[in-house]
Amino acid sequence: MTIDELIAAARGGSLRAAGRLLSLVESPRRTEVLDALGPLGGLAPPRVLGITGPPGAGKSTTVGALVGAYRERGMRVAVLAVDPSSPYSGGALLGDRIRMAAHINDPDVLIRSVATRGHLGGLAAAVPAAIRVLAALAYDLIVLETVGVGQSEVEVAAIADPTIVILNPGAGDAVQAAKAGLLEVADIVVVNKADRDGADQTVRDLRAESAVPILKLIAAQGEGLPELVDAIDAHHRADSPERRTARARAQILSLALTRLRDHPDLGRLAEAVASGNDDPYSAAERLFAGEP
Repeated sequence: MTIDELIAAARGGSLRAAGRLLSLVESPRRTEVLDALGPLGGLAPPRVLGITGPPGAGKSTTVGALVGAYRERGMRVAVLAVDPSSPYSGGALLGDRIRMAAHINDPDVLIRSVATRGHLGGLAAAVPAAIRVLAALAYDLIVLETVGVGQSEVEVAAIADPTIVILNPGAGDAVQAAKAGLLEVADIVVVNKADRDGADQTVRDLRAESAVPILKLIAAQGEGLPELVDAIDAHHRADSPERRTARARAQILSLALTRLRDHPDLGRLAEAVASGNDDPYSAAERLFAGEP
């Protein structure tokens, strides 16, 4: 099928065609797809939720519960499970997909892995392009689920609003999250599995570390889910043009940094600086200017 045929099929409800378009925007044909989609016109941009946290915190269970809550509102929902480590299977996130099995046959729920390593531009470029495709296909809500470690969280926080960090009860979890930088990107923090010992203490520890809302949740049973949805809605209502501009600025900077990392002259310039034949200030100027 041509790109125009894929777009028509996806707009007609074909999840297979939508998946093919998402694959294409992770490839060198990204610009071709985005040009074919054209401007959004009167379509409202979709809401984007970021879900992150350490492995085992219950992110996929929480995502599944949130998908159910928003489907009850009649919203079309897409889940992008972002794994920057695997170019093939989507890694552990794809294995966790069984936790979202309740939505697998819902034609208004799209669940997709975005394995960005080895793809054009990495996470900073692949996710905004995927969101652009999903917006053109009239999805109302996009949930980004990430592994909870490294640069990917900073990049997702530049796109999502809000970014929700999922943690488990346990001694030191709040401190470890702070050290890992997770609390720096959090708009809302959720202590999942809150029926376990130590949940109240973890909440107290987190409130000492962060000023954002700290909520308790038992995602597998849906307990605390309405409060989480209310917190997400409150955050959305508090959005402003200034905050949207700040997120756009962060996206541009993140994408620019990704492109600089892949610049063909970077290795040669680094060798020149390391050998003492150049200085980092001059090398940076040449990198931006594209000079030899």
